[in-house]
Amino acid sequence: MQNHNKYAPGYFAAPNAKHNWVTRDHIEEAPIWCSVDLRDGNQSLVVPMNLEQKLDFFSFLVESGFKEIEVGFPAASDTEFELLRTLIERDMVPDDVTLQVLTQCRDHIIEKTFESIQGAKNVVVHFYNSVSHAQREQVFKMGQDEIKQIAVDAAHLVKKLGAQHQGNLRFEYSPESFTGTEPEYALEVCNAVLDVLQPSASNQVIINIPSTVEMSMPHVYADQIEYISDGLKYREHVILSIHPHNDRGCGVAAAELGQLAGAQRVEGTLFGNGERTGNVDIVTLAMNLFSHGVNPHLDFTDMPRVVAFYEGVTGMQVYERQPYAGTLVFAAFSGSHQDAIAKGSQWRVEKNLHRWTVPYLPIDPGDVGRVYETDVIRINSQSGKGGIGYLLEQNYGYSLPPKMREAFGYVVKGISDREERELSPAQIKGIFEENYLNITRPLDVPEVHFIQKDGILANITLFRDGQTQDVTAKGNGRLDAVSNALKAATGNGFSILTYAEHALETGSSSKAVAYVGLTWDDDGAVTWGAGQHTDIIVASVQALVSAYNNRMRAGK
Repeated sequence: MQNHNKYAPGYFAAPNAKHNWVTRDHIEEAPIWCSVDLRDGNQSLVVPMNLEQKLDFFSFLVESGFKEIEVGFPAASDTEFELLRTLIERDMVPDDVTLQVLTQCRDHIIEKTFESIQGAKNVVVHFYNSVSHAQREQVFKMGQDEIKQIAVDAAHLVKKLGAQHQGNLRFEYSPESFTGTEPEYALEVCNAVLDVLQPSASNQVIINIPSTVEMSMPHVYADQIEYISDGLKYREHVILSIHPHNDRGCGVAAAELGQLAGAQRVEGTLFGNGERTGNVDIVTLAMNLFSHGVNPHLDFTDMPRVVAFYEGVTGMQVYERQPYAGTLVFAAFSGSHQDAIAKGSQWRVEKNLHRWTVPYLPIDPGDVGRVYETDVIRINSQSGKGGIGYLLEQNYGYSLPPKMREAFGYVVKGISDREERELSPAQIKGIFEENYLNITRPLDVPEVHFIQKDGILANITLFRDGQTQDVTAKGNGRLDAVSNALKAATGNGFSILTYAEHALETGSSSKAVAYVGLTWDDDGAVTWGAGQHTDIIVASVQALVSAYNNRMRAGK
């Protein structure tokens, strides 16, 4: 690419980075979650949500387990002011849920914000100003002391107005555009704000560190967070929050490393909806914790419903490969993957295991409302016999012998390849029935009688080419006797390679299914057939006849 030399890293590394977070290999507990879907998420939509959609979204977030929800910038527009008033006046906010409102560090905006929160039981007033080097220099044309004073003055005003609020009120401050700011200066501003707000056990303050634009690799952000965490005044009474964006595609990684580095709270959105490439994806963060055995305290057990709701109110689409939520994230088309998944699933059943260890699946799809048989094993031309046979067995009860499963797999893959499409379980069942089950053309054996005499004597009624013929032959068993009668009547030589049977259903009127593989004398080819009937003997004869007919249908 051309012009790469016009770019250079725009971030400031943490001075004297300790890298202590590197020694922590996992997150032990869920952070405090704050959804900013109704603010960051909404402002990034091509068509912002209307009032009723926002109210529905708020209720959905509460239902999903969010305890802190940033509902907007109430001083910015009448619609956002109306949303806040509607939530409060309709008493839609549970007692354990905190509303969060955003305001710039400007007096009239702060005053309007406090007007909007009257009557709120629990509320966080989140105030911010940009402190980055580029904005100080290019936008505000102010020095560090002047920018810091803006934050300090705002802290004094929110503290004054907060003292008059009838309800549980907390404060949050964000040095906006932190990632383009000298960390030591950002820390200086945060501590100056804290000196005004005077955090205590009964007055905890949130310091929120936003990667307003993601500029660095995630480990640099973690170093910056660790530096801020170690340097904050009143640390035991400060909740350190992070607000990662995803400009470099590393939002989730930055959030996880930021937590290792000391962050206790995460602001983000469902599926990462936000301006430009988006905010950090809280669904992925929560499910990553879940996959490591940590309770995320958010409920995504019906992920298809979460996706459908989100797409309905936002007009956005969840990508098919979106972690945990996309329609294809658990899908296995590869034959080797399907085989491993099927065997791993059977292993858990056989060993009665609680712990999830199935290959290729980081979590049990059922834990997020996905259907294993239709969402996981997906059949196309890349699929293998294991997956195809597994679907047939799980959905319809047919447990094919291994060699027959292999032959059937090639039939299914061939159809998928020729027609260039995926095949559903119902279509796979149809292919099985059409190619193997109770095949009565060109030859049928509608009636068989057995006599026990020096072995088994079988008298079969054979129907072909519009003619009926009775044939009798002896064998070591019933199926052997029928096989010998069939050979005598047709003059074709074959032997039974495989025979298997099992019940297809339970109960007194249950059906049985039988499978037969024939090896042909003239060329060693193998053909397969299956029979299904309430009488296992009849099913066995039908399987034999089906395997014979498949040889004839092949033109041999």
